[in-house]
Amino acid sequence: MADTKVETIARLVQWRIDSFGPTTPYKRSDPFKIGIWNWHLSVEKSRSVYIRLFPEPSRVSKEQPPVARFVIRVTTAGSNRRPFISPIHERLLRTADDFACPVDINCPGRFIIDVEFLDLKICPLNDGEASSIWPSDGIMQNLATQSTLKCLSRMLDESIHADVTINTADGKLQAHKSILSASSPVFHSMFQHNLKEKESSTIDIEDMTSESCMALLTYLYGAISQEDFWKHRLALLGAANKYDIIQLKDACEESLLEDINSGNVLERLQEAWLYQLNKLKKGCLTYLLDFGKIYDVREEMNDFFRQADRELVVEMFQELLAVWKPT
Repeated sequence: MADTKVETIARLVQWRIDSFGPTTPYKRSDPFKIGIWNWHLSVEKSRSVYIRLFPEPSRVSKEQPPVARFVIRVTTAGSNRRPFISPIHERLLRTADDFACPVDINCPGRFIIDVEFLDLKICPLNDGEASSIWPSDGIMQNLATQSTLKCLSRMLDESIHADVTINTADGKLQAHKSILSASSPVFHSMFQHNLKEKESSTIDIEDMTSESCMALLTYLYGAISQEDFWKHRLALLGAANKYDIIQLKDACEESLLEDINSGNVLERLQEAWLYQLNKLKKGCLTYLLDFGKIYDVREEMNDFFRQADRELVVEMFQELLAVWKPT
C-alpha cells in the first residue's frame, strides 16, 4: 500500500498514514535506512494507540545493535488539536518489543508520524561504551586539531614564511614570531618591545644545541615525538623554565618522576631544587629516605653535598631526621 512508504531526509523520518481505524488496527512501514541500519515503524491499536520503532532483523542489527536517541511527533490531519510530541527517548533497540510509545490520537483518520533521530550509537557486545555513528563536536575538534598540527609541522619543517632566526650553540634554525609569542610570554615580550630580537629578527639560544632547540620548537609546533621528548627532557626543562612555558615544565617534571633510580636521583634532586619542582623534589627525597635508597648512593653523596645548595642540604638533613626520629 502507498501509505507504508517512509520518507527520510538527514536524520528526520516521516511516515504519512492515509487511513487507520477499526478495519486496519495494525500497520507496519516499509523499511527505511538511517545510519547503518534498516528500520521499521509500526502503529497498532488495542486499548490505546502505540507507535513502535525497531531495526530490521539482520546481521548488522544483531552484531551492532543500535542505541537510538530520538523524538516522536504525531500530527493529525484536518484537526485543530496540537500535535503530540514525545519526550526524548534513548533506548537500545533490538526488536519491536523494545520500544512502544503510547499516543493519544483520534481514530480513524489520517496522521503523520515524524521521528527525529538526535543520535545513533553502536552498542558493543562486550559491554563497553557505546560510540556514536555521527561526528560529534569532540570528533570534529579532534580532526581540526590534527589538520592544524600537520600544517604547523610543515611550516616548521619547510620554513614556510619563517620570520625569525634562532642562533643555537652549533647552528641556526628558522621559526615564526607568532608561534613563539603565542607559546611563551618571554618570546612575546622580545618581539613586542624595541629589543634587539625585534629589530634583528634573531634570537640567541646558545645554551641549547640545534638538536635540543629543534626539540623545543617541535614541542611548540605540536609535532614532538615521545622519543625526542625523553631524549631532551633536561634541556627542555631548562628552556621551559627560562621562557616560562608552564605546560612544558610540568610535562618535564612528570616525566622525570617516572624513572627515578639510584643512578640519577641526586641529579634529579638538584634539578628539582634549581627549577623549583616541588613534586620532583619530594619524589627524590622519598626515594632516598623513605625507601632507604640513600645507602645505594653513599659514594656520590660527598660530591653532592659539596656542590648542592646549602638550603637543599639543610632540607635533606631535616627530612632525614624526620625519617629516623625515634617512635
